[in-house]
Amino acid sequence: MTSISLRVQLGLVAIVYAAVSAVAAALLYVRHLQELRYPAEASGGMWAAGDAMLWIFIICLFIVPTVFLVWIIAKFEAIYKTYSQLLLGLSLTAPVCLSSLYLGGNYLTDGVKNLCLDRLFWSPLMLLGIGVSRLAARFDRAKKLVSYALLIEGLTFATTVALFIHAWGGPRSR
Repeated sequence: MTSISLRVQLGLVAIVYAAVSAVAAALLYVRHLQELRYPAEASGGMWAAGDAMLWIFIICLFIVPTVFLVWIIAKFEAIYKTYSQLLLGLSLTAPVCLSSLYLGGNYLTDGVKNLCLDRLFWSPLMLLGIGVSRLAARFDRAKKLVSYALLIEGLTFATTVALFIHAWGGPRSR
């Protein structure tokens, strides 16, 4: 009976992923049609901001089935331990990107700089995802791995914010 309900749960998550993918594809196609219809306006900064908001919206749509998937796999120790290890490895990319930008920014190509900046830009969303994964964790080993990932991501985000404030001169007293 448990495997049937697990299959049903995973099937529902797959259906929601398919529905979110269809909605995302439709939204991106409509946006593409707008760009074809108004090519001169589509190159402006307001359109770029609209594109960014669209991508953030689409990513938030994908978060919904992902939360349910994490909640389902949290019941299985081996799967969730592997997922926790993946989160830990992913969280280690944040300090690598920050140190690459801070220490070797002049020696990086534009593509690598953009990749590192994008990784650091999505750090708050990663913190949210890792936090939800920590709440869903049931097994000690998985809890420990996800807690390490949360600590690494949180400290890197705090350091990034501190460096950003320092670079802009910090609070100015008159």
